[in-house]
Amino acid sequence: MKHVINIQHVSEHPVDDKHVHFLVDRLWPRGIKKESLSLDGWHKDVAPSNELRDWFGHDPQR
Repeated sequence: MKHVINIQHVSEHPVDDKHVHFLVDRLWPRGIKKESLSLDGWHKDVAPSNELRDWFGHDPQR
């Protein structure tokens, strides 16, 4: 059996009951209500560390 993992920004989250959806981030996304997402889980522990997030700083070169 083949499994496919699609990565999407939380703002692109479709209403889709056919797939399993997880949020992988240490912080809840700004401006998104928890009730508006139908998630199957929130995995904070596998998200990048705060140090890595600070280093990355939204720089596309990194």
